[in-house]
Amino acid sequence: MADRDFGGIRIRHLFKIFGPNARSHIEAVQNGLTKSELNRKYGHVLGLRDINIEMPSGCIQVIMGLSGSGKSTLIRHINRLIDPTAGEVLVGGVDVVKMDETELRTFRRHQTAMVFQKFALLPHRNVLDNTLFGLEVQGVERSKAVDIAMRWLERVGLKGFEEKYPNQLSGGMQQRVGLARALSNDAPVLLMDEAYSALDPLIRTDMQTVLLDIQQEIKKTIVFITHDLDEALRLGDQIAILRDGEIIQQGSSQDIVLRPADEYVANFVKEVNRGRVVQVGAIMSPPRPGAAVSGVTVDAATTVEEAVRMLASVPDGDVTVIGQGSRPVGVVTFRQLATAMVNSDTAQTRDDAIALVQ
Repeated sequence: MADRDFGGIRIRHLFKIFGPNARSHIEAVQNGLTKSELNRKYGHVLGLRDINIEMPSGCIQVIMGLSGSGKSTLIRHINRLIDPTAGEVLVGGVDVVKMDETELRTFRRHQTAMVFQKFALLPHRNVLDNTLFGLEVQGVERSKAVDIAMRWLERVGLKGFEEKYPNQLSGGMQQRVGLARALSNDAPVLLMDEAYSALDPLIRTDMQTVLLDIQQEIKKTIVFITHDLDEALRLGDQIAILRDGEIIQQGSSQDIVLRPADEYVANFVKEVNRGRVVQVGAIMSPPRPGAAVSGVTVDAATTVEEAVRMLASVPDGDVTVIGQGSRPVGVVTFRQLATAMVNSDTAQTRDDAIALVQ
């Protein structure tokens, strides 16, 4: 695929070294100088090492890792709030690294929008004026900007609060304003840097639902930073896990949970409720040649937990798995479902598996 035809984000051989003489050390880092050696010998910090990732247009790309892993550094390269030491950041086929000051300003105003962890609302502006701030910067006529802002405030559940000020809102409501402000700009790329990590768990789950519902309509390219695996698994069409500035594994939620790349990733996922993440299509077997098609079917995108509930009263044997257009794509047994839920090579009994979801 030619770069100019790639509508998402493509990052190639991205390195970031923090320090006054960063460029003088890039070759040594590219040749294998470690993060600890760079710091010990030269007093510089390696933020990112050889990041290569493609983020398809219209999908949610989650970048996750522990504190200090480089995830916030990475997302800030996309709109060049941080300049790389080496590498390319292509958005819609255009290298952001090569943009001059005017091009970069235009790019930030029209091609990207950002939602921050700390809300970043202007305290002297009410909810409406905070929401339309980006449109105001773009020079959009006031009446049009108000119409756009009000539509998104209603969409995020803040209709009736447009005259309130930030200090009159809860944290969750303030973050809804931040989301409405970003969406009002109608930028194709939405950058969310730990946008929900400061929220209480129930509010956080609610905001995740809001984002997923809106994404079904708008199909933005969303880059979402988090240190929370459950959040990553729920939101991400693709997930990249960082450690010490390097990508350890990339893939879907199914890839991450079922096929961890190393012990580090395995430790991340060992406490995950697999039944709520793993889909039937990820564990099914190919249809057996000549076998009769079962009258009972389950969709490939159904979670294992839901499939156990659905099939609790079905006799033992193969169940047909269907894909798009209700086409048979495989078979699954209750034993496979139980094994997937408990992360074990030995399946539990039917009663044990059912008990797990009750």
